Amino acid sequence: MRMITALLLVVALTSSGRLAAQTVDAGRGELPVTVPSSYTDDTATPLIILLHTYGRTGAVQNEYMALSSLADNYGFIMVAPDGTPSRAAGNPQFWDASDACCNLEGAAIDDSAYLSKLIDSLKAEYSIDEKRVFVIGHSNGAFMSYRLAHEHSATIAAIASLAGADSITSQAPPHPVHVLQIHGTGDTAISYQGAEIQEKAYPGAKQSAENWADHNDCSATGSFAGMLDLVETLPGIDTTITRYNSGCKPGGSAELWTIIGGEHIPVLSEHFTRLVVEWLLGHPKP
Repeated sequence: MRMITALLLVVALTSSGRLAAQTVDAGRGELPVTVPSSYTDDTATPLIILLHTYGRTGAVQNEYMALSSLADNYGFIMVAPDGTPSRAAGNPQFWDASDACCNLEGAAIDDSAYLSKLIDSLKAEYSIDEKRVFVIGHSNGAFMSYRLAHEHSATIAAIASLAGADSITSQAPPHPVHVLQIHGTGDTAISYQGAEIQEKAYPGAKQSAENWADHNDCSATGSFAGMLDLVETLPGIDTTITRYNSGCKPGGSAELWTIIGGEHIPVLSEHFTRLVVEWLLGHPKP
């Protein structure tokens, strides 16, 4: 009798999604999916896509940011996909994000289409909140998050870019997207002020935020909105917030977190990822 009861419990939990196989395949192999313990099929759940830096993997990026550890507390589904291995020594993985970064060998791939299909695959398997699909990207992954905001603005509610830039030169996308740009002034890999990669220019952090303020019809003048402690190795409160949210179209805004002295791969404070998640969850589509 106890065995039958246990089996019924397993079946019940599996049907709710808690013990089911937590993987998804959008055409490049299976990826682990983090699903909160509170998940049920009848409740729309936020989705966060985490995009790694050049040379890392989704798993390593998640280890760095500890994003999956917050899924239960904040109730979101998360997946951290892998880019394409390059032919360089060690086969570092990359995202084909823009002319500047970082398909350095000109490989014939379409990461924008792949990541869009990944989101659709997750929607087919789980109850995803259509108004709360978010992307967090770091460096090359941050460049990629901007491309997704441009090309899939009907799907993406908000992105958070760490040490990346909006190097897509195009008109405003059809739908507003909330954008958070996070960047350290001491970054020597992707310059806070903007620079070039293989003679392809990318804008600075302030310009990236202002681009999206313009795309979202926000006021061109940002306002000081406080300070944060984002980096463990920097003394005191290290980050200023500049907010562009005046006059914006519904569903759109821009914000810049400037880490004074912050490096390209900062030692994140215990607050960093939690604050980014809270910002994203606070910026759904209307």
